[in-house]
Amino acid sequence: MKTLSIRSFIVSFVTLMAFWYIMSGFFDPIHSLMGVVSVAGVMALNYQLKKHKYFDDEVDVLDDIRYGRLIFYLVWMSWQIIVSGIQVARLILTPSLPVKQRMVRFKVDLPSAHAKMILGNSITLTPGTLTVDIHEDEFLVHSIDQNAYEGIVNDKMPQEVLKLFTKDMHPVVSDVTIISDNENL
Repeated sequence: MKTLSIRSFIVSFVTLMAFWYIMSGFFDPIHSLMGVVSVAGVMALNYQLKKHKYFDDEVDVLDDIRYGRLIFYLVWMSWQIIVSGIQVARLILTPSLPVKQRMVRFKVDLPSAHAKMILGNSITLTPGTLTVDIHEDEFLVHSIDQNAYEGIVNDKMPQEVLKLFTKDMHPVVSDVTIISDNENL
């Protein structure tokens, strides 16, 4: 059984309470108490889930992340979301532009299941792309056009995720297959 570290507990509690305050917009004692009760419930449920090991390489993600890179990654990711959102809006607002949907299959060399989870969620957060499946080291991503998946196959986004976990850089993406239309699905 895995144990919950004090640092992990404090970071989780503070983060969830900050999210509670941002989403509720109320700072009075009643709403704060409701926030503490809600956060305690979420953390208790999460603790029950953390008792089980779902992946062989599963560790406490808060112990592995390089916090100095985390701030840079969040800013970089926010910028990617804005740029991709503009590209998708351009496709929507200009019907004459062709939409060439693709499925992209590729393998990654990331240090842990948590790194793969962060990459998959980052891909899905970026407008125009959706992580459809992750099986071991293989990802399947739907893309609305070539611009949307370019940052994945040229290794830019996966490299940024890798930098969250290690200083040792190496190519992350390999065996890229771009599937157009409905062939080979």
